[in-house]
Amino acid sequence: MSEWQQSTLGKMASVQTGPFGSQLKNEQYVTGGTPVVTVEHIKDFLIQDFVYPSVTDEDKRRLNKYTLKAGDIVFSRVGSVDLSAIVNAHQDGWLFSSRMLRVRVKEGLDSVFLSYYLRQSAIRQFIVGISVGSTMPSINTEILKSLPVIYPSLEKQKDIAATLLSLDRKIENLRKQNETLEAIAQTLFKHWFVDFEFPNADGKPYKSSGGAMEPSELGDIPAAWRVGKLGEIYKTTSGGTPSRKEPDYYAEKGYLWVKSKELYSNFILHTEEKITPLGLKNSSAKLLPEKTILIAMYGATVGQISVLGVESTCNQAICAVLEQEYSNYFIYLWLKHTQKEWTGMAIGSAQQNLSQVLISKIEIVIPTLDIHYRFSSVVSPIFQKMLVHARQIETLTKTRDELLPKLMSGKLRVTL
Repeated sequence: MSEWQQSTLGKMASVQTGPFGSQLKNEQYVTGGTPVVTVEHIKDFLIQDFVYPSVTDEDKRRLNKYTLKAGDIVFSRVGSVDLSAIVNAHQDGWLFSSRMLRVRVKEGLDSVFLSYYLRQSAIRQFIVGISVGSTMPSINTEILKSLPVIYPSLEKQKDIAATLLSLDRKIENLRKQNETLEAIAQTLFKHWFVDFEFPNADGKPYKSSGGAMEPSELGDIPAAWRVGKLGEIYKTTSGGTPSRKEPDYYAEKGYLWVKSKELYSNFILHTEEKITPLGLKNSSAKLLPEKTILIAMYGATVGQISVLGVESTCNQAICAVLEQEYSNYFIYLWLKHTQKEWTGMAIGSAQQNLSQVLISKIEIVIPTLDIHYRFSSVVSPIFQKMLVHARQIETLTKTRDELLPKLMSGKLRVTL
């Protein structure tokens, strides 16, 4: 550790705040231009692929000062001020919003090393501690410049970064495999329950082989099928929040307690917080079985869907759909396929909200049980493979997070 040095972020990197509101107004955003990154686009310390607000080439030139380069690091300026992400190669040339700060390293500091350094729990807590504002934490260029940075030689920085990056690449590869598997499941679902080309008794596509169809409020559907409500064949419930005044209700070991902001992956296997059996008993939270579908009902994540990979609980901002005779994977794929339609039922002007009642009234095409069972036998192995990948991601993430502070403190040396 003796060869490590200490400086401040301001000496090792330039820090730039985003454009003022008057420089980039909402009405200047277009579709299909240069993307503008903001806080909502950061998940798991990466800039995720969303449908971004964009600007014209003319505005891009005007706002050239706020251009991102591969290796830059962006920070949330307000709210979750410890939130950061590194800019990847395909995001080079994008812009960042007024709600962000950009960090660009100078000579002697590796940007990937710095991105991991900033992800440490202790550093994130430090940033929150030096932020200003009583109700809404915020940071500015001077605050971020004052952040201490401890670092070894550039060669060792790159070795540390390479070790952590190899784990993250494995994690990202597994995530992409799960995206592909879910796309396959969605394609199968559409073939069976939208195009109605499931195999008939002779193994031929039902509709195009002359299968009997009958009219319904959702259009023609196979004979013996019907249109119904989600609540007719699934049970719905919601969770609760144990009292924050009772420390015995929360613990590092306990039941997973899912919040709506955590519904961003296929399967949920970990949560930020856990509740104890006592917390469960003294709240409206309920123990939910594996494979339960969770739907965010309020706020920025309204309509987001995930599957429980392990027995868990959730808060009251989530609707849980419990498996009955029909498989939860069937309703998961139906909800994903019709997401735009049923999220359009959300009410509220300032904040869009769903409810258990609205969700239970979602219209679905209900196949006969024999067709459903045949579909489940095809699609269940796909979801099981996705769950295996999710557990591998969980293990790799835990390994990375345990290595991170050890590598950054010099307690663990890397030999490549």
